[in-house]
Amino acid sequence: MAAPHPLRGVALFACAVFLFACLDTTIKHLTVNFSVPLLAFVRYFMHLLLMLAIVAPRHGLKMAQARRPGLVILRALCLVVMTLFMMFGLKRLPLAEATAIGFVAPLLVVLLARPLLGERIGLLRLLAVLSGFGGVLLVARPGSDLDWIGVLFVLVAALCGTAYQLLSRVLVGSESTLTLLFYVALAGAVCFGSSLPWVLHGPQPGWFDALLMLSLGVTGGLGHYLFTHAYHDAPASLLAPFSYLQLLWAGLLGWLVFGRVPDHLTLLGMGIIAVAGVVVAVQQHRSASSTEQA
Repeated sequence: MAAPHPLRGVALFACAVFLFACLDTTIKHLTVNFSVPLLAFVRYFMHLLLMLAIVAPRHGLKMAQARRPGLVILRALCLVVMTLFMMFGLKRLPLAEATAIGFVAPLLVVLLARPLLGERIGLLRLLAVLSGFGGVLLVARPGSDLDWIGVLFVLVAALCGTAYQLLSRVLVGSESTLTLLFYVALAGAVCFGSSLPWVLHGPQPGWFDALLMLSLGVTGGLGHYLFTHAYHDAPASLLAPFSYLQLLWAGLLGWLVFGRVPDHLTLLGMGIIAVAGVVVAVQQHRSASSTEQA
């Protein structure tokens, strides 16, 4: 096993969440003129092409050999559905607010990990989770200018993301990273590709929009690769708090690209979500350390 490099792992992880924020920004820009299923197809098809061109020559059929194919495919489908609803949410919501609401998924994972995986929560983590939900309510509060249908789309995406993360925990011990990435790309390309006869109508992309579409597969695929590779260099408990850098990137990109600045209550809610997530991650790290020492 390769020696751990915590600082390199954190750097890779930070780059990954920046790429995810860039991916969401590009999607939000493109959904103004192009259909969501078309953009989702391009995103996963480019991801699949990159894996076939770069990974397949070296690893061959090994990347398609799953020990638990049913759960692997179910996990991939969860991400596919999450992508669809998150894209619809981004079409209707500001970037920073959609990202913040989407971060309810890690909090739901904590709550569901106890009944489904037998993991202990603890009082502090439970309070942090409840505070995080309070932050989400501040972001999506009644009376704000957010589209409630868009909020609903992002919440459904968060539920699918929760299932995806829980299945990832179940499968991480039996499946290789490349196998999981391959089935995600394959499921997305097949599912969204089947919708092409119904979504190919509409405006033709110019050269700039075409480049942005192609970039979806690059930022998405490279982001997932860096995200996954970071776990080889640093433990999950160290990396988890840095996932909330995506909130910062989303806020900055939303301001730079769309000129949108969240109001004070929204910023407060985003801050509460981030702090709650960091507390959950730190407590999880302490619980894991205590278990190892026992």
